[in-house]
Formats: sequence, structure tokens, C-alpha cells
Amino acid sequence: MFASSFTAYRRLLLRYLRPLWPGLLLLTVFLVANVGLQLLNPWLAKSFLDGAQAGVPVAALTTTAIEFLVVALLIQGVSVAEGYVTENVGWLATNALRADLIEHCLELDLGFHQTHRPGELIERVDGDVSALSNFFASFVVEIIGNGVLLIGILALLFRVDWRLGLLLTVVCVVAGGWMTATSGIGTRFVGLRRGANAEVFAALEEQLGGLSDIQGNGARAYILERWQSQLRILVERASRSTLVGGAVTSPGMLVLGVGSIAVFGTAALLNQAGILSIGTVFLAFQYTAMLRAPLNRLTRQVRDLQTAGASIERIAWLTTIPRTIADGRGFELPDGPLAVEFHGVSFGYGETTWALREVTFQLPAGRVLGVVGRTGAGKSTLMRLVARLYDPTEGEVRLGGVDLRDTRVADLRCHVGVVTQDVQLFRGSVRDNVTLFDPSLDDARIASALHDLGLGAWLRTLPRGLDTELAPNSLSAGEAQLLAFTRVFLQDPGLVVLDEASSRLDLATERLIETAVQRLFVGRTAIVIAHRLETLRHADDILVLADGRVVEFDRRDRLVADESSRFTQLLRTGRVEVLA
Repeated sequence: MFASSFTAYRRLLLRYLRPLWPGLLLLTVFLVANVGLQLLNPWLAKSFLDGAQAGVPVAALTTTAIEFLVVALLIQGVSVAEGYVTENVGWLATNALRADLIEHCLELDLGFHQTHRPGELIERVDGDVSALSNFFASFVVEIIGNGVLLIGILALLFRVDWRLGLLLTVVCVVAGGWMTATSGIGTRFVGLRRGANAEVFAALEEQLGGLSDIQGNGARAYILERWQSQLRILVERASRSTLVGGAVTSPGMLVLGVGSIAVFGTAALLNQAGILSIGTVFLAFQYTAMLRAPLNRLTRQVRDLQTAGASIERIAWLTTIPRTIADGRGFELPDGPLAVEFHGVSFGYGETTWALREVTFQLPAGRVLGVVGRTGAGKSTLMRLVARLYDPTEGEVRLGGVDLRDTRVADLRCHVGVVTQDVQLFRGSVRDNVTLFDPSLDDARIASALHDLGLGAWLRTLPRGLDTELAPNSLSAGEAQLLAFTRVFLQDPGLVVLDEASSRLDLATERLIETAVQRLFVGRTAIVIAHRLETLRHADDILVLADGRVVEFDRRDRLVADESSRFTQLLRTGRVEVLA
């Protein structure tokens, strides 16, 4: 376990610390200076004590004392500088790792996100990465620095007296050997604790997201009981992890304590025998006491390695999840309206559940297709395949004559604009929400698009115009839909897909945005998925789905004129008046 964790951590170090080499170089300078100053000060104290006992003049003793204080101040100053650089390197490295994990999560297919709750992913991206911050910031520095300090102390003790050096070397070997041998024991318990922590975050996100339903249906008591149960599991696993970690490291510190007593006792005996001076005895005592600090820090690093090992395993699991929607051979989609073709397309969300079966149709460029069918007929699945949120299990989807699996995903996203019934607003300015944080779009173009799509009067009422801050749920449903239309309008795609975009709007508001929809469709191919059949009055063609299959596809005027058509039957069943 230790070897695998160390190998994974080494890869992370090379990837994320290599670009930060100037900071690491500065950190090395501070490290060497700190170790040298720490080894120097006890020698100054020894000189002061031996000089005082030998009757050295007060002036010389005063000089030695001042040197001791200056070195002590330098140690503090270098420690502060070292801590600052360490934190800076740690934050830069972990933020780079967070950015890569977020990018990876955004590239994963929709199926992954439907089976993993946001709170769980937040714990992976933030919680597990935070657990690695100490390693990015100081693991190498602590290991090398404290190792050098340890070797320096033992070397100087051998110089003072070989017996003291040998005794303390044996103590360090025994204590270090124990810590190395037991370093991987606590990793499994730490992993269980972090797993429970992820469940707590996932439950918190889920419960806060459904707060209106929880309060409205009187589920507060149930939620509290469930919350307490999850916290109880977290506390139990955290306690067990801490207990195991302490049990692993305690014997090593016990060995160190016994060794320190033995070293000090041996030095006292050598002093009584006239072999060591009182200053040398103090030096041995000081070095032995100093030895506790690097061994304590090394022990903490071993304990943190257990935490980091569990986090590394969980991060590695996330990074190894493959991106199923990958770039193809790089065929570019043509500019302008895009023809849409489905050839024998079948798709299932599971091994036995088929959402679409053998769907085949061709929509010429520049036409508006209305897609209708009962709930579960496969309408939204069709939209997801067109936008390449999924790839078909069988068959192929073509836009502008190009198989979507042969395109680059980024190029496809520029040519296909999607508006759903759930409009996502971000905490940011109107400009950022409309452009999705694209700084290349100028204000004049943004304002013109808002005006063309019916939001000009609304924009003029805002206190800071495009700089007005928006927040989730700060707009009405109609305003949010128009804002989503503006996003697509600025994107200028060749294909627009509206997936139940007006299903939550009342009829009056729906009529208000009809003009914006027609403006959006000019010069583009469009697919409109709708429950309200009157929203399809301007469609050129109609596709009727039932149980994932195409049961009808033709020009709308022909289907309306045909009394036996499925679309006409749907109109009658829905009692909706649609102009022929």
C-alpha cells in the first residue's frame, strides 16, 4: 500500500511541482539555511557554558550570547519565510490539480453525472485534494529537511562522543523502522473516513437542493434523522481512523523517549568520569531534544501519508474514468443551417432498456422539425444524441453530412445550440450569464441581441445594465428562457434544439417569447421538442415517436390534412387548435 501510494504521489509531484521549480529552489535555500542555523546554536550555547566555567572574560561571553540571540532570530525569520513559500507552492499545486479534475469531470458523459451526486464530486475535487495540500506544500521539504537535520545531529554527536552517537543512531533506526513498516496500516481506515465524508457532502447538497419539497411536505424530522445517521457513521469512522493512526505511531515515539533518557544518562556518567564537560553534556541534551522535532515531523508525515494515500486512490479512481464522448477524426461541420440525419439509430441507457430503436429520418437544412410523443417516447434522448451528450448504441447521427463521432466535440458545441426547460443562471453579471463568460463578445452585440429577442426593455430597467449582478432564481421563467435564447443567438449555431423550452410557461408568457423563437430560427435548422402541440404551429415537419420508434414523419401540413395521421389524432386528443 505504501509503495503504490508513494508511486502515485511521485507522479503527482512531477506533474504539478515541476512548473513551480523557482519556488522549490527558494524553498531549498531556506531549508539549508534553517538546518545550518539549528545545528549552530547549540554549539554557541556549549561555548558559552564551557567559557563561563573556564573563566573566560565577560566581553567574550557577551559576544557569544549576542551571537546566540542573532542566530535564534534568524531561525525564526527563515522559518517564517519558509512557511510562506511552502504555502504558496502548496496552493498553486493543489489549485492546478483541482482545475484538472474539474475539467475532467466536465468532459465525462452525462450518464456518469446522473449516477454520481454533485456533493460526492465536490468532496473528491476539494476535500481529497485539500488532504494532499500538506504533501504538495511540504512533504519533500519535510522529508529531506528533517532527514538532513537528523543526519547532522547524529554526525555532530559522533564528533562529541562515539558512544552517544551510536546509542542515538540505534534509537533512530528502531523508531524509523517501526514507522516505515507500519505506514500503510491506517490507509484503509482513512479511506473509509473520507468515503463517509463524501456521503455527508452528497446528502447535504441533495437536501439543500430539495429544501422546498422537504419543507412543503413536512419531511423535516425524517431528514434530520437521516442526517444524524450519516454523521454518526462519519464520527465512528473518523474515531477509528484516529485511533489506528495513534496506535501505529505511538510505539516509535516511546522508543525515542526511552532513547533520550539513555543518552542523557550516559552523558551525565561521562561527565562524572571527566570525559565530557558540562557544556558538552548540555550539547548532547540539546541535540537529543532537537532530535524529537524532526522525528515528530517525520511521524506526522507518515500519518499524513496514510491520509494522502487514501485521497490519492480516490483521485486516481476519478481520473481513470474514461471520457466516452471523445474527439473524432476532426471533420469540420459546415457553416450555416445543418441537415440532420438519423440512420438506424438505437440507444439504451442500460443493457435491457432501449430509449430509441431503429430511428431513421432526414431533416433538410433550414427546416423546423417538431418532435412529439408521450412521456418516455424518446424525445429528450433524441435531443441528447443530436447534441452528442451520448453516442448511439447502433447506427449513426449526421449533421451537415458528417458523422458526429468524426467531429471534434468543441467544434460540435459551436454548431449546435440547446435550450431546455431548466435554464441555469450563474452568480455573475448579465453579461457573463449571456456570454457564458466569453470576453470576446462586445457589449454592443450583446445589447442588440437582447433587444432583438425581446429583452431590450428589461435591460433598460437594470440599475447597472450589463454589469448588473444576477443570481440563481432571480429572473422569471419567461425572462430566463429569453436569456437562454440570447445565449444561443450569440453563439450563432447552424442547428437549434429546443427541448420542452416552454413547458413551464403559461400560455400568455409563451406567446410573448414566440417572436423571439421565430427570430432565433431565421437562417438555422431547428428541432422543437414540445408537449404543447400549439407550439409547433410554425414547424415545417413533424416527427412522432412512440416507445422509442418513429411512427410518423412527414411535412406538417400533410399530416394535418390527413385525418388518419397520428399527429392529427394527437391534436384531437389534446384538444388544441392548430392552424393548418
